[in-house]
Amino acid sequence: MAKAPRSLPPSVQRLIDAFAALPGIGPKSASRLAYYLLRSPAEQSMVLSEALRELKLRTRLCSVCFNITEDDPCEICADESRNTALICVVEEPLDVTALERARAFYGRYHVLHGVISPMNGVGPDDLKVNELLSRVSSGGVTEVILATNPTLEGENTAAYLQRKLMQSWPTGLSVSRLARGLPVGGDLEYADEVTLSRALEGRQKMT
Repeated sequence: MAKAPRSLPPSVQRLIDAFAALPGIGPKSASRLAYYLLRSPAEQSMVLSEALRELKLRTRLCSVCFNITEDDPCEICADESRNTALICVVEEPLDVTALERARAFYGRYHVLHGVISPMNGVGPDDLKVNELLSRVSSGGVTEVILATNPTLEGENTAAYLQRKLMQSWPTGLSVSRLARGLPVGGDLEYADEVTLSRALEGRQKMT
């Protein structure tokens, strides 16, 4: 009895599986991406391949703030015009990009690379927490801004960091949290409990 033919060539299936392993991409999206590359000129696939190769060869983590960089220290940490007394703690490198776009912060950053999440097996030792404490202990830091996301894990991570920082440096160090509120154009109906709570706590008197 003859074997049933494969539904897809192995090389195509491997590419689909590779795309599907990426966050936010399901099987259908992975298939569409794979078939798009199949139909596109070979040069486009080569550009993608080279970009991925360069990504792994050239990027690293900054030894100071742990942001993604090609140079160590990164551009922000090497900028002598930045205020070294201010450290803004974020969850991921993309958060640095978002804050830099706002052009409202001129200190330094510290990237945790995640949040404390016991259910997912992520504890403080799995993040860049000890490195943050070491940076503060070296002196010269007057304020640490906790800019983790307003999720349950983000709030718990911020609370943990606040306790650790204030236990070690009860005086001479200010620990602050980004203000939380409703986004412009957002509906109360779709706001989560943490956002609504923060919006109420940070309400302002109307003149």
